[in-house]
Amino acid sequence: MNGITKKQYLKNPCGTSSVPYWKTDSVSLPSNMKILHDREFDSELLKRYSDEPYFRLRHSMLEVGPASLPEGFSLYEASLPEFVEHINSCYEDIGTTVSEMQGYMAREQYNPELWLAVRDDHREKIAATGIAELDREIGEGILEWIQVSKDYRRCGLGSYLVLELLWRMREAARFVTVSGKCENTDNPEALYRKCGFCGDDVWHILRECE
Repeated sequence: MNGITKKQYLKNPCGTSSVPYWKTDSVSLPSNMKILHDREFDSELLKRYSDEPYFRLRHSMLEVGPASLPEGFSLYEASLPEFVEHINSCYEDIGTTVSEMQGYMAREQYNPELWLAVRDDHREKIAATGIAELDREIGEGILEWIQVSKDYRRCGLGSYLVLELLWRMREAARFVTVSGKCENTDNPEALYRKCGFCGDDVWHILRECE
């Protein structure tokens, strides 16, 4: 990823890099892995590699409005272990640790106002969490973790998290990016598009078959 300039990235963030700008100089791939944009992808590669495609979308921040929580829910000041526990409860194939999330908090892009937890007021349990980062150097906001507990999906909490994070970044972010697995059965891409994200960039993570 080395060698991408700010000018190149800002011209086409999602088509130039598979990761946010601030990560471009830190990405180091193992020898058995490639990351290719869809325009460079060839199905012949599947003879040697397994493929995991990711979408990457962008929000222009031209139209951002305040978000409203569904009735019966409120923002909650969750502890770091509570964030980790909730994130891990929402996924079967990925997860995180307190140590890893402490690393997020040590980054220059960390902003405590962009760590949100939503609680079910009646059951007094966390129903949804969302985390975003902000690269003030180039004005890029990045949605990192957006997840809703299984029992609370289709209640509007996912949309609330995304829209609230956009609202909180409106004065500092020139644009916001997000990525996710194309083949995720929960279809997070539809949520982001519903909230104003656009684009058609797909990145292929290729791992050499053993």
